Amino acid sequence: MKRRGFLTKGARAAAGVALAPALRVEAAPAFDTVVRGGTVLDGTGAAGFRADLGIVGDRIAAVGDIPAEQGRRAITADGLSVCPGFVDIHTHSDGDILVYPTADSRVRQGVTTEVTGNCGSSAAPLVGVGAEERRTRYLERDQLQAAWSDVASYCAQWEKTRCSINHALLLGQGTLRANAIGVVNRPLSSEEHAAVLRATEEGMDQGAFGLSTGLQYTPGRFTPREEIVSMARVVARYGGLYATHMRNEDATLLEAVGEAIAIGREAQLRVEVSHLKAAGQVNWHKQRGALDLIEAARASGVEVLADVYPYTAYSTGLSILLEDWALDGGRAAMLGRLRDPAQRARIRGEVDANVRAEPGGYDLIVIAGVEGERNRAAIGRDLKAIAADWNVEPVDALLRLLDEENGLVPFIGHAMSEANVDLLLAHPLVMVGSDGSSMAPVGRAASTRPHPRSYGCFVRVLGHYARDRKVLDLPTAVRKMTSLPADQVGLRERGRIARGMKADLVVFDPATVRDEASFGDPHRYATGIAHVLVNGEPVVEQGRHTGARPGRLLRRRA
Repeated sequence: MKRRGFLTKGARAAAGVALAPALRVEAAPAFDTVVRGGTVLDGTGAAGFRADLGIVGDRIAAVGDIPAEQGRRAITADGLSVCPGFVDIHTHSDGDILVYPTADSRVRQGVTTEVTGNCGSSAAPLVGVGAEERRTRYLERDQLQAAWSDVASYCAQWEKTRCSINHALLLGQGTLRANAIGVVNRPLSSEEHAAVLRATEEGMDQGAFGLSTGLQYTPGRFTPREEIVSMARVVARYGGLYATHMRNEDATLLEAVGEAIAIGREAQLRVEVSHLKAAGQVNWHKQRGALDLIEAARASGVEVLADVYPYTAYSTGLSILLEDWALDGGRAAMLGRLRDPAQRARIRGEVDANVRAEPGGYDLIVIAGVEGERNRAAIGRDLKAIAADWNVEPVDALLRLLDEENGLVPFIGHAMSEANVDLLLAHPLVMVGSDGSSMAPVGRAASTRPHPRSYGCFVRVLGHYARDRKVLDLPTAVRKMTSLPADQVGLRERGRIARGMKADLVVFDPATVRDEASFGDPHRYATGIAHVLVNGEPVVEQGRHTGARPGRLLRRRA
């Protein structure tokens, strides 16, 4: 058929006119990244299943059978496990994440989200009594310009820094109280109490996920339960979490668990018992009783859970061994008492009794760091050995270190039993939390010998406890590190592998995953973690940090 001088396609062919090939339009890949061939552990505790994951932007867009060519990038996970990124519900990276924004110690063991502001101490708000002293300490110790004041400005500085993992913040009760009146042992006036409640409300308005207490530390140990309940009631109105380092983890452990539960019941909010333990050999038998209390409370309607780290040692500061009167007024007041002969004698007797009760001996206290160069040789050694070198009694070595290091001496206390760690890890109401922080073997951290949990907590659960010792199965272990903590904090879009969830993912080898960090050599990265994605972007590839910083400051949503 001829139309206005044009030949149809058929006529052109009949006339011997060469035909151009039909234009082929290549479809664009449907996904930015496809993770192929892995066994998916979805975070719910269900058995693993073979599936590919398709990621678009920062979300999981598909779970199923996806050809590699459907992704602009393909990650091969044949023979490997794929699970949600680990949510560390208990960390102390508030300032450290700004010093070590690539969070090497965390992301290289699969952690993609940290919850900070624990044990009653949070980086924000940084206002009121002692604020300038804290700013100066950040600057002198970390070369960190702490330019924030409230939670909102802390979040802004965090976002400007750009970090490799996500960050969620709790308000530290001790921080809020110290901001109001300093580190002093007295009741709040009605005006001071009102100011603390306003600060709690403001912090929650600005995105905090809840409130933490550190009731073995100052000023938490100076705080009556009624004051904590009043703050927790504010948090409850926002649907927030109450996380507590309880008043005692040894002699009166059961009473402390009871108080934590009572606060949750009275304020009607979720409770997280931080790093649950029975410390000191004479108290090990109390661990089962603590769990019984939590089970009973849960059955009665209190939403209480606990977390644990997979080690038989804790880490804290030597000043925790002093009595209330010696700590009243803060660090400068404590140092003044240490330097007064009469008061030092009283402190000496009390500290000696406390050490013998828990952890149970000076050989169980190992120094993790010091402020200056004078006592650098003490790092990594126990107090009994240090005292022998100094030709003094161990209690005098302890007090000398406190005095010469301005009251800031972190230590590792070897005080828990392996059987109790097994019991806690296997319990359905207990999840995993490291009590560690973001760091790397450079800068200030390199001169310390920290607890290995900062580098190895989560892989130790996967390797040592799930695979090697079979204390719990692998899907359950993953749930305790993903959906269980995410739900407890209120992170609605993380902790599970499903369509629409954020693409925080870990690809690991279940046969070889292992913690390499030890108490003697803690600055060692885990092995067996092949890939880590944070918000859809690779942060670890083939076991190496990519340098990417796609982490986000997470804010509580109404």
